[in-house]
Amino acid sequence: QVQLVESGGGLVQPGGSLRLSCAASGSLFSINAMGWYRQAPGKQRELVAHISSGGGTGYVDSAKGRFTISRDNAKNTVYLQMNSLKPEDTAVYYCNLGGYYRNYVFFPGEYWGQGTQVTVSS
Repeated sequence: QVQLVESGGGLVQPGGSLRLSCAASGSLFSINAMGWYRQAPGKQRELVAHISSGGGTGYVDSAKGRFTISRDNAKNTVYLQMNSLKPEDTAVYYCNLGGYYRNYVFFPGEYWGQGTQVTVSS
């Protein structure tokens, strides 16, 4: 059984920064890929960034150059550093324990956190 707990969300002005954390319990963390998703009101959940067990990363185009995903396997934690935030980044952010298809496309697994709200507004 794996539990994922996100934290670090909040209200921030446009151009500001936030750092999200996702703490994982269980023994699967270090051998699994992790992903950050977000879901805005009325929209589908979308993958924002992912990171392999070895530290390889990928981002959605809208996050490139602004967001950085990282992980600390010793702490069973994955992070999402978000800079230059925009109002369109407003969403509930979720972490997920997932994997990769052969072509390095991330797919979500069954374990999700409860989400953390990020609101970007002046």
